[in-house]
Amino acid sequence: MVKINKLNSKIFSKLGQNGAAFGIGLIDFQKSNLNTYVVSADMSKPVGLDRFKLTYPENFFNVGIAEQNLIGVAAGLASEGKKVIANAQACFISMRSCEQIRQYMGYMSLNIIAVGISSGFALTYFGNTHYCIEDISIMKSIPGVTILSPSDAGQAAKALYMSLELNKPIYIRLTGTPNCPIVYEEDYNFEIGNSIKLKEGKDITIFSTGSMVYNSMIASKLMEKQGIKSTVIDMHTIKPLDLKTIENNYNKKLIVSVEEHNIIGGLGTSIAEYLSSKGKKTQLMRIGVRDKFSKPGDYHYLLEQNRLTPEYISEDIIKYYNSIT
Repeated sequence: MVKINKLNSKIFSKLGQNGAAFGIGLIDFQKSNLNTYVVSADMSKPVGLDRFKLTYPENFFNVGIAEQNLIGVAAGLASEGKKVIANAQACFISMRSCEQIRQYMGYMSLNIIAVGISSGFALTYFGNTHYCIEDISIMKSIPGVTILSPSDAGQAAKALYMSLELNKPIYIRLTGTPNCPIVYEEDYNFEIGNSIKLKEGKDITIFSTGSMVYNSMIASKLMEKQGIKSTVIDMHTIKPLDLKTIENNYNKKLIVSVEEHNIIGGLGTSIAEYLSSKGKKTQLMRIGVRDKFSKPGDYHYLLEQNRLTPEYISEDIIKYYNSIT
């Protein structure tokens, strides 16, 4: 089991979500379960799989840059009772392999963990062909597929480890870059389907996921200076959604969703759908990518451009909050 402390949280951070999940979480699990196989679309070195590949060479397959075939090979292994991780860049595994994921992971319910590497804006100068701001909406529409979006690198390692303990199709969305911000410096209980409350506040509840959890925490502190107190929830599981926690926050003046994803079809949409199904009139503000393509640049520039830095998040929430109170 992956445990978090002040020392290794810094190591995880340096590796980023990709490196922590495969370089540590996977290795820890494999020590006690040799039935795990990894199929990669030529991504072993960028995500820290070299250690696994060298230690367990018979459990690793590189299919090259052929994401549709990647899922097909993973399905073949899974149908023989193997635990299988299929990894590729998020934009390609979610879009190019959509049909294969639908048939093998959805319809056939094969035990495959599909890992979308470098989702959101992590691939920076590669441009819009490589940005992935649609994967949640795509995967969410496939019946039976669980969706995880870890908040920091340590949680990415925990998420992969916990996913391997289950026997179900799962999509893990990895965001951010190496040297990513640390959300958790101490160990905690990670359960798929159960969100984590990081901070308590009486006025607003912020439901955040992936790389935006840290930014939401900083934004919450900035808002406190303006007298607005907010609860911050780490929604690491997008599907199934933690509906009980949403219900527990009906009484807030404003609910906010924050994600490094298109506001159409992501976490905010899931919350909106649930609120409307219950007939709740709770105000919901969705913060994310505003249904547009972005101008390429470094990671911080891309977040700034989409108003996803803590300063912009707090500024936009305060403006909206003041308009309804």
